[in-house]
Amino acid sequence: MQLESAQKKEVWKSAELLKDYKPGDKVLQLRLEEGKDLEYCLDPKTKELPPLRNPDILVGENDLTALSYLHEPAVLHNLKVRFIDSKLIYTYCGIVLVAINPYEQLPIYGEDIINAYSGQNMGDMDPHIFAVAEEAYKQMARDERNQSIIVSGESGAGKTVSAKYAMRYFATVSGSASEANVEEKVLASNPIMESIGNAKTTRNDNSSRFGKYIEIGFDKRYRIIGANMRTYLLEKSRVVFQAEEERNYHIFYQLCASAALPEFKTLRLGNADYFHYTKQGGSPVIDGVDDAKEMVNTRQACTLLGISDSYQMGIFRILAGILHLGNVEFASRDSDSCTIPPKHDPLTIFCDLMGVEYEEMAHWLCHRKLATATETYIKPISKLHAINARDALAKHIYANLFNWIVDHVNKALHSTIKQHSFIGVLDIYGFETFEINSFEQFCINYANEKLQQQFNMHVFKLEQEEYMKEQIPWTLIDFYDNQPCINLIEAKMGILDLLDEECKMPKGSDDTWAQKLYNTHLNKCALFEKPRLSNKAFIIKHFADKVEYQCEGFLEKNKDTVYEEQIKVLKSSKFKLLPELFQDEEKVLSPTSATPSGRVPLSRTAVKPAKARPGQTSKEHKKTVGHQFRNSLHLLMETLNATTPHYVRCIKPNDFKFPFTFDEKRAVQQLRACGVLETIRISAAGFPSRWTYQEFFSRYRVLMKQRDVLGDRKQTCKNVLEKLILDKDKYQFGKTKIFFRAGQVAYLEKIRADKLRAACIRIQKTIRGWLMRKKYMRMRKAAITIQRYVRGYQARCYAKFLRRTRAAITIQKFHRMYVVRKRYQCMRDATIALQALLRGYMARNKYQMMLREHKSIIIQKHVRGWLARVHYRRTLKAIVYLQCCYRRMMAKRELKKLKIEARSVERYKKLHIGLENKIMQLQRKIDEQNKEYKSLLEKLNSLEITYSTETERLRSDVERLRMSEEEAKNATNRVLSLQEEIAKLRKELQQTQSEKKTIEEWADKYKHETEQASMQSPVEETKQLELDLNDERLRYQNLLNEFSRLEERYDDLKDEMNLMMPVVNYQNQVTFLCAFLFPSLFPFFTHSSASFCCGSGILLDFVLFFLKQEPSEKKAPLDMSLFLKLQKRVTELEQEKQSLQDELDRKEEQALRAKAKYESLKRQELESENKKLKNELNELQKALTETRSPEVTAPGAPAYRVLLDQLTSVSEELEVRKEEVLILRSQLVSQKECNVLNMSFHHHHVSLLYFLNTFLGRQSPQDYHMLNEDGELWLVYEGLKQANRLLESQLQSQKKSHENELESLRGEIQSLKEENNRQQQLLAQNLQLPPEARIEASLQHEITRLTNENLDLMEQLEKQDKTVRKLKKQLKVFAKKIGELEVGQMENISPGQIIDEPIRPVNIPRKEKDFQGMLEYKKEDEQKLVKNLILELKPRGVAVNLIPGLPAYILFMCVRHADYLNDDQKVRSLLTSTINGIKKVLKKRGDDFETVSFWLSNTCRFLHCLKQYSGEEGFMKHNTPRQNEHCLTNFDLAEYRQVLSDLAIQIYQQLVRVLENILQPMIVSGMLEHETIQGVSGVKPTGLRKRTSSIADEGTYTLDSIIRQLNSFHSVMCQHGMDPELIKQVVKQMFYIIGAVTLNNLLLRKDMCSWSKGMQIRYNVSQLEEWLRDKNLMNSGAKETLEPLIQAAQLLQVKKKTDEDAEAICSMCNALTTAQIVKVLNLYTPVNEFEERVLVSFIRTIQLRLRDRKDSPQLLMDAKHIFPVTFPFNPSSLALETIQIPASLGLGFISRV
Repeated sequence: MQLESAQKKEVWKSAELLKDYKPGDKVLQLRLEEGKDLEYCLDPKTKELPPLRNPDILVGENDLTALSYLHEPAVLHNLKVRFIDSKLIYTYCGIVLVAINPYEQLPIYGEDIINAYSGQNMGDMDPHIFAVAEEAYKQMARDERNQSIIVSGESGAGKTVSAKYAMRYFATVSGSASEANVEEKVLASNPIMESIGNAKTTRNDNSSRFGKYIEIGFDKRYRIIGANMRTYLLEKSRVVFQAEEERNYHIFYQLCASAALPEFKTLRLGNADYFHYTKQGGSPVIDGVDDAKEMVNTRQACTLLGISDSYQMGIFRILAGILHLGNVEFASRDSDSCTIPPKHDPLTIFCDLMGVEYEEMAHWLCHRKLATATETYIKPISKLHAINARDALAKHIYANLFNWIVDHVNKALHSTIKQHSFIGVLDIYGFETFEINSFEQFCINYANEKLQQQFNMHVFKLEQEEYMKEQIPWTLIDFYDNQPCINLIEAKMGILDLLDEECKMPKGSDDTWAQKLYNTHLNKCALFEKPRLSNKAFIIKHFADKVEYQCEGFLEKNKDTVYEEQIKVLKSSKFKLLPELFQDEEKVLSPTSATPSGRVPLSRTAVKPAKARPGQTSKEHKKTVGHQFRNSLHLLMETLNATTPHYVRCIKPNDFKFPFTFDEKRAVQQLRACGVLETIRISAAGFPSRWTYQEFFSRYRVLMKQRDVLGDRKQTCKNVLEKLILDKDKYQFGKTKIFFRAGQVAYLEKIRADKLRAACIRIQKTIRGWLMRKKYMRMRKAAITIQRYVRGYQARCYAKFLRRTRAAITIQKFHRMYVVRKRYQCMRDATIALQALLRGYMARNKYQMMLREHKSIIIQKHVRGWLARVHYRRTLKAIVYLQCCYRRMMAKRELKKLKIEARSVERYKKLHIGLENKIMQLQRKIDEQNKEYKSLLEKLNSLEITYSTETERLRSDVERLRMSEEEAKNATNRVLSLQEEIAKLRKELQQTQSEKKTIEEWADKYKHETEQASMQSPVEETKQLELDLNDERLRYQNLLNEFSRLEERYDDLKDEMNLMMPVVNYQNQVTFLCAFLFPSLFPFFTHSSASFCCGSGILLDFVLFFLKQEPSEKKAPLDMSLFLKLQKRVTELEQEKQSLQDELDRKEEQALRAKAKYESLKRQELESENKKLKNELNELQKALTETRSPEVTAPGAPAYRVLLDQLTSVSEELEVRKEEVLILRSQLVSQKECNVLNMSFHHHHVSLLYFLNTFLGRQSPQDYHMLNEDGELWLVYEGLKQANRLLESQLQSQKKSHENELESLRGEIQSLKEENNRQQQLLAQNLQLPPEARIEASLQHEITRLTNENLDLMEQLEKQDKTVRKLKKQLKVFAKKIGELEVGQMENISPGQIIDEPIRPVNIPRKEKDFQGMLEYKKEDEQKLVKNLILELKPRGVAVNLIPGLPAYILFMCVRHADYLNDDQKVRSLLTSTINGIKKVLKKRGDDFETVSFWLSNTCRFLHCLKQYSGEEGFMKHNTPRQNEHCLTNFDLAEYRQVLSDLAIQIYQQLVRVLENILQPMIVSGMLEHETIQGVSGVKPTGLRKRTSSIADEGTYTLDSIIRQLNSFHSVMCQHGMDPELIKQVVKQMFYIIGAVTLNNLLLRKDMCSWSKGMQIRYNVSQLEEWLRDKNLMNSGAKETLEPLIQAAQLLQVKKKTDEDAEAICSMCNALTTAQIVKVLNLYTPVNEFEERVLVSFIRTIQLRLRDRKDSPQLLMDAKHIFPVTFPFNPSSLALETIQIPASLGLGFISRV
């Protein structure tokens, strides 16, 4: 037996009883949980035994009242287990929510948690502040009664945060009734009130130093319309004094942190350590808090609440003045007077900021005015009194400023709409007791006494109502009534009365007041005591504890004295805000200066303020603080009594702010103080445990025998209880419940556990015997098998041995033979090798000897020949020498003889006779030659003159030609360079193409490798691509959803405007509409709407488009999305057209410039060449003139002939160059004239006609007749025109071809360069990447390239399709004309021809009319068509009687006819009216699943028809030839297809919302609460918060209800002909909703996290999977959406003990996040004693293993998530011409074509 024992440190500890207790025992043998034995001595007087502990299955319950043993240790243990082990901070205690501050941010307050609690019963979900808020909101709407949420607790327990979360819940769930965002203003009041009313204390960094009661007002539709705030008991003393480690109010430190801002320079602020009022605590900074940032938040909140910037600066000015006032110092003159130093800086700054006179303020800070009956005089005050007066003035200013801010916040939150009801949130201080308790603690504890009394009465009332409702005999329960304590404080002659009386006494003091208290109440009131060692204190016994109050300071704080002269000085201030703080001071009933803030509410139901008495107003300002606080407290209690209260008790787990650390002693103190234990005591005094008959039967069915079970559950339970519990006083039978005394449920659980244990033992015995038998049979069978295998093995081994022996002999034989043969072969090979070597050696020796002999003979031959030649040469030389000697001798003899003859005279004479004759002849010849020379010289001179003139002329020509030749050469060189560059580029192109080819080959190879690799892991890549695609679709569809929401809001607003304001100014409409559609840009619109509209044309068009939509019934509404898309498309086309035109002009200019440049280069080249030739000619002439030799310059000389030949060749070349220059000039001229060629041809023709006319006019008529006899002149003229046209066309075509070729080459070069650069960049980037990223990048590049190529091919294909359609259309026209011509030819046949032909009898069949699948209607019948076919069509009749999608087919056939007529206006009007009609139907009947499904199906069918008959090849391949003939011919409706696709997405989202609303109430009941497998789940005891029964009562939903609803959905969608793929997506979405809602509720319900519930969930999921199999929807992906729920159910069932279990859980739960896994493990609760709890160490192990998992920190699944929808193309095989229109549709005005 386990019990609780009292200890001093731990308060209570768990222990186990080792020895049974017997009456009379004085000591109990106990063993503590840590294993230590203990002897517990019983009290000899009371002999009270320690309290018993609850069974383990009841530990950790959500509701403390569900515990069987209700006492303090059980409550404490349950809270500790939930807080420490399960990390649960909320627990119910009857009607109270106990909230323990975790000192850590928890992810349990998000939007998803709010949505999960919205609409749920309070007992169905785990305890939460949102559950209390939802209960209050629901009771307000259900009972039409105002509600209150009372949040109380110690400082630092989390009261303010709890109140904020409650208000945030109301703001999120209810929304606001207007566009003023009241809920945002309500939440924005929190930062303001925290800044001026919260401060850091030793217990809390953000402690609220005042109490507040916020009334949130609601209208009849229960939407927030406004709020009102009342405040209580502001701690004014904190303004002037702070204890150690504490701070003043946050606003002062925020001001000091923002002192550097420009607007705060005038405040002359500094660091917080500079001011006396902010440095006393010594802790000006809070860790983790940025005061400057908080200042920004405070100012933003003020702006949101309508406090203007000027008022904000006024507030900051007053606050800065208070800080400077605290630095004012006083100097003592004597003991009774003091003074302020002259020109004291702090006082000067204070007076400047406050706008008052320095002398007056300095005077009245040191003096006071005393008035008597006869006179008034001024008295100086001491330094101490002056300091106190200064501090009192600072407190008074701050309190009035606090009041003023609260008033303005209330004005901002006040609503002009009538308030229907309200929910009040009271955030008030809890019971306080310190070492020194003063007036503030006294007021706080007084307020808590009043609240505790109201709480006790409410609990007692609820308990009484429960007993009476169940018709249980009511016995008076004794509970603590604290009315005597309240009387002691507030009754006549009570503590407050005596305090007020003492304050009126002239010489009243704290001591005299204490004596009056002792004389009045000591020994007369049991709740009042006097301390033993003090005469200045008193003790009051409060409901929570005794508190000792020190009397010192009570009178001063109660009076709250402020000198009137100082107030008058402030009222005379020039600063207008300051007098506002004091002008209504005397009129306020309960001013904050006295009560620190009991505000009078603006409006309140069921609370009437007291009527004012005459003469009361003049005295109200003299009331004491205690009196005013008592009045405001009474007003609060009246308000609370007029509402239904809900209680939240905040508990501070430790004083050190450690997260999830539980101090039992501190917790017990607070539980006693907040009344939780009193609630437990009241419940325990009666029948705390309550069960319904069905729950009792389900839980304790195991204790009944079959014969005990009757049809009447009530009678069955009565019979069983009479047998189980003999004492009938331990239980009572009510109408619907059984009431048990404390401990009886634990007794029943023990009996049940014993019964189950006995059954388990029997089952274990049987199973163990069966297992042992099975094990023996398995061992026997295994032994036989082993023997068989061993014997077989041995036999096989022996056979193997025999085979090996025989094989060994065979191997030996062959081995020996092999060794011998190998030895013989080696010897034979060696012998042959030796013989070969020897014979070779002998042959080589013989060869060497023969070679030497041959070489010797050759040497001998050559030597002998040389010797013979030497001998011959020597002999020949000797003979020649002899001959020379002989001849020399003979010559000498002849010379001697000739010398002798020459000396004789006769010889000389003979010789001279012949010489004279010769000389005469030569002389004559010389004379003749001289004459001839003279004549030739004259001729040469004349020739030289003519030659010089000619050479000058030729020199100039040659110079010019050489210059032109040089220019031509330069141009040629440039052309060659360009050609080389082109060749180089072509080479680079080829190289790039080769590189590209290699890259493509590499890419193909890589692609092949990746395909092979992807075959191993394609699932991950496919999933990633699908996820990316789904994300893009989801973003797009969310935008569509937001657009549709804005569109609906606009329609609603337009209707309201039509009703309320028929005439509105145009400018106001624009501003209002812009602000409505774009609330975030509203300030921008209001300040600069004109510039914005001018700067953004699209938005202006959008606004103007809406404004043009007047509420006219005649005018068809336009389609906004289509209008915007068309407008955007037109703008894009215009921009594209302009860019193409600019590009074309630029290309033409480039071509002209290039051609002109080329011609100029060529001309320059020719001119340079000419110049070069001229230079050469000049050089030749110069060389010729310089040569003075007549022989050289003679005409017949060779040099002269060479010069003439060169001159001739140069002249010829010069002529050729001249012709080229002329040709080039003519081409340039023709090029310049090319642009005006058309006009010039006209002028040429005119001039030619004029010439002909003038020529013919000069001729006589006869001559004219002769000339134009055969029309030759006209023929010549026509021929000339044709020639001119031909030349013109040729010139134009050549020019265009040249330009096109040039542009194409340049474009190709540019594109190749870009491609090359891109490829190089890509290659460089890929080389820098790692191999995996390189592969991915190359794949991405290849995909991009293929996508671009596909787009280009698609554009070409579209162009070809358009061309084909045009040709087909022309072909049809030609065929029609040919048919008409054939008919005409048949009509032209003569009757005789017809008669001549033989007439044969022919059967003429009646021809059926060939319909074209089109429907014709008149333009004025369009509205009737939309009305009959869309607006008034009943989906049920169409789905049952007609073909699916009939409205879509009819609408498309009408569109086809409009397309056939080429009437774009009709097509546009029909499509827009159709879309708007569908939207109207869905807006009107959008909650009907059948309607939404019907129009989703028809919209998709209409979209598929537009695709199928669009004429695009991708959609036509499934058509029949007849269907291809029905394709649209004139219009491309791709834009409308997109609009229809968007509309289909919106309808799908609406369909999902409808089915979600239908399924939502069924899911939790059917999937979680209902027991599909009866008897598996055991119902645990529940507390006061009764949950929904898990037994299927009449009207509750079960799993069969869900499956029936799924069948209904599926059948409706199939009847409407919805696409199968779309049905799969809807089913997937439904299953996701089921799984998400079920899992979210599982994560928020501790009672559902058990092993048996996991089995129930898995069974339910299997039934859903079976439904999918029956409907052939297993491949829809719906089963995968249930995977998180399946894994959560498995997690509830798997073993959770060892590290192997943790590893298995981590690998199994891959669809759950870490937060969800940990949450399920924390919530896991054993239903039976045989289940074990999950240890905290195991959960830590799981968290450690999952710390590297990267998943979302969000706890709940997004149940509102909608998967992105796709509409795969689904062509129809139905022929349009076969569709018949039933008369029931009322479409008689439509005719088939």
